[in-house]
Amino acid sequence: MLTGIVLLYVGAALLVNGIWLIGQARTADMATREPAPQIAGARLGAESSLQDETGRGTDRAGHFAQSRRMDVESHLGFLQGREVAVINIFTGSIGVAVAILLVVLGGINGVRSNVADAAFILLFAFTYLWIAANQFLGAGSRAFGWFCFFVSVTAVPTGIYALRDAQGNVAATWLAIDWFIWAVLWFLFFLLLALERPIMRQVGWATIAVAIGTAWVFGYAILQGAVTF
Repeated sequence: MLTGIVLLYVGAALLVNGIWLIGQARTADMATREPAPQIAGARLGAESSLQDETGRGTDRAGHFAQSRRMDVESHLGFLQGREVAVINIFTGSIGVAVAILLVVLGGINGVRSNVADAAFILLFAFTYLWIAANQFLGAGSRAFGWFCFFVSVTAVPTGIYALRDAQGNVAATWLAIDWFIWAVLWFLFFLLLALERPIMRQVGWATIAVAIGTAWVFGYAILQGAVTF
């Protein structure tokens, strides 16, 4: 049930972050594809006309820029970083709380797997808290990109071990497959943030797909008892 809770809100966070990434990509595209109108005065010979037309041209350019910004921000997919940070903080906090609970239970009951689960949950909880911190501080994302690389590499052997131990259980097999999918997604985050590849829109859509298939639906199925470990 704790896994179901974490996955449900991870799905929500990934979904919102995916929409945010797509909106940021759209904003960047509009900024590069729609140049400001040329100043008509630059084509006139008379100095007085040039000054007059330049002033009006500057006004038109400013009005155009403001209109374009309003058009971008009014789009359904445009989300501000600080409002997205709210779901990231909430989801990261849930992950930290569940991880602490698992560590305590594992220590009391002597169950090593509880402690291991806590460590893996913290990989993702820290992801959302770091994103939120960057969104509030306006900090760079290159260091976070390298952390995503660490998560991606760690997820591959974790998925292998999980698949080995699944023994045909539907929930355990689903989780094992999710580890491989998360490895791919977090590697895409690494390419986007650390290596600065121009794949923001593609990563946004991939994030939404992963949110639905590996977290939202899975977490809901666990909470409803449709699948059990």
